[in-house]
Amino acid sequence: MQVEIDEPRCVAAGHCVVAAPEVFDQRDDDGVVVLLDANPPDDEHEHVREAALLCPAAAIIVRDRGGAP
Repeated sequence: MQVEIDEPRCVAAGHCVVAAPEVFDQRDDDGVVVLLDANPPDDEHEHVREAALLCPAAAIIVRDRGGAP
């Protein structure tokens, strides 16, 4: 799994941090997402997919190993 962030789209809702705190954090000054692990381990994949679904701005891009989003 490869995770990317479209930072300009982020609206700082924080759902990603709640869903996958090992992979996402937020900047202290404006709450914009910070990607902690672009290649999360297998046991985080479900949480990352949930974070992507919950993101109201669709700012999280998840690609499987084959590269398809």
